[in-house]
Amino acid sequence: MLESYAAGRWYRAPDEGEPLLDAVTGAEVTRISSRGLDLGAMVRHARETGGPAITALTFHQRAASLKNLAKHLTAQKDEFYALSLHTGATTRDTAVDVDGGIGTLFSFASKGTRELPNDTIVLDGGVERLGKAGTFVGRHLYTSRPGVAVQINAFNFPVWGMLEKLAPAFLAGLPTIVKPASQTAYLTELVVRRIVESGLLPEGALQLIAGSAGNLLDELTVQDSVAFTGSAHTAGILRRHPNVVDGGVVLGVEADSLNCSILGPDVRPDDPEFDLFVKGVVTEMTVKAGQKCTAIRRVLVPSALEDAVIEALGARLATITVGDPRDPGVRMGALASLAQRDEVRKAVEALRASADVVVGDPESAPERGAFMNPVVLRARAGAREPHDVEPFGPVSTVLGYSGMDEAIALAARGKGSLVASVVTHDPAVARSVVLGLAPWHGRVLVLDRDDAGESTGHGSPLPVLVHGGPGRAGGGEELGGIRAVLHHMQRTAVQASPDLLTAITGQWTTGAARTDEDVHPFRKSLATLRVGDTIRSATRTVSLADIEHFAEFTGDTFYAHTDAEAAAKNPLFGGIVAHGYLVVSLAAGLFVEPSPGPVLANYGVDSLRFLTPVKAGDTIGVTLTVKQISPRTTADYGEVRWDAVVTNQDDAPVATYDVLTLVAK
Repeated sequence: MLESYAAGRWYRAPDEGEPLLDAVTGAEVTRISSRGLDLGAMVRHARETGGPAITALTFHQRAASLKNLAKHLTAQKDEFYALSLHTGATTRDTAVDVDGGIGTLFSFASKGTRELPNDTIVLDGGVERLGKAGTFVGRHLYTSRPGVAVQINAFNFPVWGMLEKLAPAFLAGLPTIVKPASQTAYLTELVVRRIVESGLLPEGALQLIAGSAGNLLDELTVQDSVAFTGSAHTAGILRRHPNVVDGGVVLGVEADSLNCSILGPDVRPDDPEFDLFVKGVVTEMTVKAGQKCTAIRRVLVPSALEDAVIEALGARLATITVGDPRDPGVRMGALASLAQRDEVRKAVEALRASADVVVGDPESAPERGAFMNPVVLRARAGAREPHDVEPFGPVSTVLGYSGMDEAIALAARGKGSLVASVVTHDPAVARSVVLGLAPWHGRVLVLDRDDAGESTGHGSPLPVLVHGGPGRAGGGEELGGIRAVLHHMQRTAVQASPDLLTAITGQWTTGAARTDEDVHPFRKSLATLRVGDTIRSATRTVSLADIEHFAEFTGDTFYAHTDAEAAAKNPLFGGIVAHGYLVVSLAAGLFVEPSPGPVLANYGVDSLRFLTPVKAGDTIGVTLTVKQISPRTTADYGEVRWDAVVTNQDDAPVATYDVLTLVAK
């Protein structure tokens, strides 16, 4: 009997449960039941124990936990692969699920460290000046919600489906309750068990429901969210739940998706793009036995090439061996269950109302196990069913088109999809089709001979790019790097004085108090450096000789710096002006403390703007203020952001920018 992990302990239901069968042999793998599970206690445990424990960590600490978890699960992969065989998955299929899920943890761990602050809030955009005097300003920030992230997952990706939702929610500060689909829940349960045993996540950060979710949504409130992957029918039931309609529970849906791949009108059978197209369709039909929400269901080709495409698909599919994934010669395993195979066969029968089977036999398969041979149909003129019926298995339908406008229109008849691909080597075709497809798709792959070697393929969602789609596909959005993290957080506009906004955000705000230091800030380590510490430099007069030398030394002989007559005619300058980079270089000479010390390196400049031209004879000075301090958790140094303002003899700003340095702790 599978166990649920609830409120800090493993729970075994008291009844016999429902049997879960091996997709290949039909033998019982285990049983599943959630009878008697206290769902309310799980939600309270997540809110009261898990949430506070996660939000006490900074983003960098959370990212480190995810990285360590990814390493730990990597060491357990053989165990996951062995159990995955019961789902009907081949080694290739399991790699997509298990390695893909672990890779997603690594990706979010990396992005959390590189793109999020070592803090518990995220600043969004710059400071908005709300009053003339600068004493009233505003800024947006993201904070963690005191809620629970519930994920309800489909059967086809029992590992990746959980981990791709867990990673951004955890980074955002939310505890997660996982409800996997029953058919393959034994693999999810094993992974959760290994996570719990590792102790790498705080208690309450992850809980598991093995079996029915019952009245779980009744327990959720305005700060909670649900991420659902599954059928449009079930999504509709969830959307009508009172707590979603009126209770403020946020529901994200990834549902049915009639994804398409379009062969560009520029492609001929002897072009490399033709083979790439055929290979891509076959891959999407056979990986996971076509049980992927991103698989290609509609194959859109120029009408003149329908026969050639069908022939090529048939030839390649003939090389695919269907059978027990334990056999190393097998290329495609079983569907998740006999019931799932029956559903796919019913979908093929529905498609036959307006399409003919041209490759494969949906009824021909090994006697034992949930096997089904790949099937290709050819749509007849005016076919409707290929745009309405999703066969969630190794089935695709070829549809001919007469021009790019018709291809785009056919793709749109899917009413919104997760992904489309266009295979073309023509830039004009690529632009036209992508812009036509974009409103109807969450992701578009453009494939040709140049990117094929590195392309991850039509059906592979990536952690750094959004995964979701409009309309029929559910309207949800997952992944996308830090976008997925911020999606779980609350964005709030804060209005305050510069001093109070500095205190709230931890980042110095223009107009806030400065602390003029007798000790140069570059002589301070992170232990003694404080936001607002300021140095006001000595001044330097910029001479014509400085400008001429810089032009000769760098080779930057733009006329505004070298040709007095031409520069005088420039409406912005009215004469020779100093190079902007000369001004910045001279400014560095004014504020840098040259002796060895805590400042280890300058690693960049952000938001550089040149505001007022500097002419020969102008005198410049610099005000340098500590803007933000970000210690690194895994190094003996941290990052310091300095606000730099270069002014002239009239106190007018001539350049503003942020200087980025690495400073020893």
